[in-house]
Amino acid sequence: MIDQNSQYNQLPKELNSIFSELEINKHLRQAGIKKSFGFGCTYLFQLIFCLIFQHKNWFSLLDSKKAEKYPAKDAVYRSLNESKFNWRRFLLLLSSYTIQKVSHLTDKNRPKVLIVDDSAYDRNRSKKVELLARCFDHASLKQRYYKGFTMLTLGWSDGYTFMPIDFSLLSSKNAQINGISEKVDKRTCGYKRRINALQSKPEQLPDMIKRALASGIDASYVLMDSWFTLPPLVKAIVDQGLDVIGMVKETKQRYNANGKLVSLKQLYRLAQPVELKKGILRSIHTVMANGTPIKVVFIQNRNKKSEWLAILSTDCTLSEQEIVRIYGMRWDIIQTFGL
Repeated sequence: MIDQNSQYNQLPKELNSIFSELEINKHLRQAGIKKSFGFGCTYLFQLIFCLIFQHKNWFSLLDSKKAEKYPAKDAVYRSLNESKFNWRRFLLLLSSYTIQKVSHLTDKNRPKVLIVDDSAYDRNRSKKVELLARCFDHASLKQRYYKGFTMLTLGWSDGYTFMPIDFSLLSSKNAQINGISEKVDKRTCGYKRRINALQSKPEQLPDMIKRALASGIDASYVLMDSWFTLPPLVKAIVDQGLDVIGMVKETKQRYNANGKLVSLKQLYRLAQPVELKKGILRSIHTVMANGTPIKVVFIQNRNKKSEWLAILSTDCTLSEQEIVRIYGMRWDIIQTFGL
């Protein structure tokens, strides 16, 4: 473990080289994560980082013989809760810098993608957390309600490396248990995060993607599951110069085929069979109700072979196999949440 007086030379060699190579201290400063007195933010960040790899927590650290050398728990919590510290910007700066480091290791022709997903952020034992809400976990097998937030995450992948680049904890306007604290300075990025928490996922995603592209992150496609492939959101992403590949399910959404608005099931009947392609049943070129041209590929459901699944792509030049292959990269983010 490191102490305040020698924070720069007591990091383990492996971690020290990582901090130096990725310029983590620089990104912390650029995100406004700095203090003018007390324990430095760099030191606190390094301390938390080391705790993770040494499988320790604050209780065991402060119960050790060297406890007097380390900051009290309140000092760390104050830094983590400081509304002026832009942690989302720090993650974006660090990730974009790291992506530049690894991009030259893969083939330039290999597609780079942004991946969108949401997951449950459980806080069932909490009572006074700001914007705590009653949420529904649609991804759980139990289809359960819980107290907490929904974690909306945007990641980047080249098929070999996955990198989280932005996130947002979402609350609810209608099901929130606690509101925003009146003590939070409305001029800070922390207050803006709280306002963002009351927005819907489709409202937040275009801005998250815009920030990622503005930071220099290279991507050609945005991958998402059926909860996000809504016509307005698909169009908003296409308008930013990216193509969308995502799963779609049977809803009230309609598709323009031969001048008629049809459902997904009707579209399946109109689609042409794909021969000699294992697992790929049919495909069709069509248009979403808002005028966005798409290609829909119908594949066999591995869990229930009598049923099919549908994947749409706004890049109509891709083959059926390529659409399925690129969409498979979305599982990188699922594996990350499963660790």
